[in-house]
This record gives sequence, structure tokens and C-alpha cells, in this order.
Amino acid sequence: MAVDTADAVLITELMAKPARRKLWPAVWPKLLAVAIFIGAWQVVVWLHWKPEYVVPSPFTVLDQLRHDLGTLTGSVGVTMRRAGEGFGLAILIGAAIGLAVARLPILRAGIGSMITGLQTMPSVAWVPLAIVLFQLSERAILFVVVLGAAPSIANGIIDGVDNVPPLLMRAGRVLGARGFSALRYVVVPAALPAVVSGLKQGWAFAWRSLMAGELITVFPGSIGIAQTLNVSYQNSDFVGVYEAMIVIFVIGVVVDAVFFGTILRAIRKRYGLIDAAAL
Repeated sequence: MAVDTADAVLITELMAKPARRKLWPAVWPKLLAVAIFIGAWQVVVWLHWKPEYVVPSPFTVLDQLRHDLGTLTGSVGVTMRRAGEGFGLAILIGAAIGLAVARLPILRAGIGSMITGLQTMPSVAWVPLAIVLFQLSERAILFVVVLGAAPSIANGIIDGVDNVPPLLMRAGRVLGARGFSALRYVVVPAALPAVVSGLKQGWAFAWRSLMAGELITVFPGSIGIAQTLNVSYQNSDFVGVYEAMIVIFVIGVVVDAVFFGTILRAIRKRYGLIDAAAL
């Protein structure tokens, strides 16, 4: 039976209402937090704690951000390219090391604690070595990002594999899952929540490492968002400093909430850790 236009519009509205009801509870706390932050920032400006050229009004910064959006978009593109390359390489290296250490006792005894030691190293500590090895180049930044993220990813995989219930492994062996089959069909699915948490933490370290690398390794040709921040600081453009910091913060929040948040919710729903009706 054909559906006329009025019925189609009614059906669309009925389907959209549940989506809006689910979206609003997730959005309004974030909007409230932003409003509180902007209000507190404006109060600091009104109190004249620092001169206004040092601590400008949030509305001045947001207005400047609107005007500089085109320029900042190019810098963000450069930074996100570096982040994607560095984080992707860190995933490959971290996953290989993590699986090897988790499955081979001799590697765990030899380098298991070293991975945690590397994870505790501040990102900025790698920058001088990166410059010595690769000079002021893209490879220097990539080196810092990989060393910042890979240990966290490896530790996430190791923890995930270590916490696979032995009962699942025995059940897998009964069903014929041995060797690579056991790894693929038993270990990886069971360890997936911890692995994704490790990836999330690895992204946080990768982002921090990238910002540290861009701040210190300034070179012409490819200017990232942290390098834009550094240039603004050197030119005493404090409004530019604030707007660059806002962009850095927003990117970190968006990637965490949209990408990793979505993946973790899907995994928790799949594993029965979230009531599907509540999503």
C-alpha cells in the first residue's frame, strides 16, 4: 500500500523523537559545563587579576577564533595527519610487542617492566633525542608520537590477555581452538574491552606527545596547531594562544567522546554490560 506524503512526514517525526530524547541527556551536561567554564573565565577577567591583554575575555577569543577559522583549519589538518600517521604506527608496534610479551614468558621477564618504564617517560623527554636523530623534521615528530603511545597500547593488550578467564581458554580448547585459532576466537574477543581502553589511553599519550613535539620542533612548510600556538606566544599574541589551546582541547574531547566513546559503548552493549534499552 502506498504511503502519502503526510504519513511519511509523521513516521519520520515519530522516529526522530526517540533519537532526540536520547541525544539531549548526553548533550546538556556538556553544554552546562562549557557555560560554567566561560562564566568563570569572564569573572576572572572582571576581577582584573591580570591585564586583559594577558587574560582576554572569552568572547574576544571566540570572536577571533571565528575570524581565524580558515587559517586554523589548515593547521588542524596538518596536526591530524601527523596524529593519524603516528597513532597508526604506534598501534602496529604496540600490538606486536603486546601480543609477543603476553604470549612469551621469556619476553615478559626480559622487557615487561621496561614497557611500563617507557610509558612513564614524559613525552617532552623524547624531543631532544628525536631532534638529534632526525633533525627538525616530520620524522622527529613521528618518533615522539610513537614512543609516547606504543607503550600504553602494548600494556593495554598485555593486561587484556592476562585477564582472559581460564575457563574461556579451556572451553576453547574443548571446541578445538588451539594456537592461532585460540588467539583469534578466544583471546582477542575476551581481551577486547581492555585493548580498546589501552588504545584510548594510547591516543591520549599520542596527542600529548604530538603537542610536545610540535611545540619544540618548529620548522617551515608544515605548521600544526601547537606550532601555531608557539608562534602566537612568540609574537605576544595572547588571544591567539588561547584560541589555539581551545582548538587543541576540543579536538581531544571530540576524538575521545565520538570515536572511542562510541566503540566502548558498542563493546559494552555487545558484552551485556549496558542495557540496550538504556542506549
